[in-house]
Amino acid sequence: MKALITGITGMVGSHLLDYLHKNTNLDIIGTYRWRSSLKNISSHLKSIEKGKRIFLEYADLNDLSSLLELFKKHNPKYVFHLAAQSFPQTSFVIPQDTINTNIVGTLNLLESIRINKRNPVIHICSSSEVFGRVPKEKVPIDEECSYHPASPYAISKVGTDLLGRFYYEAYGLHTLTTRMFTHTGPRRGDIFAESSFAKQIAMIEKKMIPPVIRVGNLESTRTYADVRDAVKAYYLLVTKKNIPKGEYFNIGGTYTCKVGEMLETLIQMSSVKNISVKVDKKRLRKIDADLQIPDFSKFSKYTGWKPKYHFKKTMRDLLNYWRKEIRNNVAVTSN
Repeated sequence: MKALITGITGMVGSHLLDYLHKNTNLDIIGTYRWRSSLKNISSHLKSIEKGKRIFLEYADLNDLSSLLELFKKHNPKYVFHLAAQSFPQTSFVIPQDTINTNIVGTLNLLESIRINKRNPVIHICSSSEVFGRVPKEKVPIDEECSYHPASPYAISKVGTDLLGRFYYEAYGLHTLTTRMFTHTGPRRGDIFAESSFAKQIAMIEKKMIPPVIRVGNLESTRTYADVRDAVKAYYLLVTKKNIPKGEYFNIGGTYTCKVGEMLETLIQMSSVKNISVKVDKKRLRKIDADLQIPDFSKFSKYTGWKPKYHFKKTMRDLLNYWRKEIRNNVAVTSN
């Protein structure tokens, strides 16, 4: 049997590859673009080169023909649709590209499955950002909470979200849609707050920059999950037999704090003790989804899933990831 991962070279896609390769016998097909970095999946390159269980295919969500050929060639049992323009802050700068990639791209993927008459279990990866600015009386956020997107990215994920249910109701595709709340860990892009902070701390420790961390809004409240818990949740989602088709599921962690408290946790883990903080206006969103606390009881009821990784373990692993990246970069630069 085959599993297809769109966006296999991203943080989540690469961790899902790790999980499936270690814990299942599935053949794994991954989509990537010609310019995609393979760094996140570098530990699997020998298997890819030898054609052992892991196979890469060129495909682009904005190119329908590439997706039609993909599903003409492959008939996966499971599809994990993770590829997206996933940076909320960036979406304010490139709103059209964000909408095209996330809405039209998802439409192209589902159309390719429909046209090729494939019948996989399809995980549509939406986002908790669809809920946007949530009033306190609606916290913790369940699946019935109304949309109030606070960025072009969030708007694009509302479209992704709705397409998942539509293709089940209209065409009978076996779609399951997740709204994953904040999840992080090793390989997290440095455009996201906690990863940017960890990278800056690693650079400060190497004396590459002054001991000042540039930040955006530190008052937003987030509930943090580990990416390694997230990918296990995604596997359970598509393999449990009792989950109704076309449904939405909120998934998230259990540790809730303000962004500023998360930053303080990372600073306390640093070997440098005189680090200061400075607000950078460029890091502030026009509108912020400032109260993101999940109710994932529905998902747990169907799967029995609960987070394994503790918040401090996740933060330490993220910081150590950036320490290694900075150390390797210094070594390369000095050679």
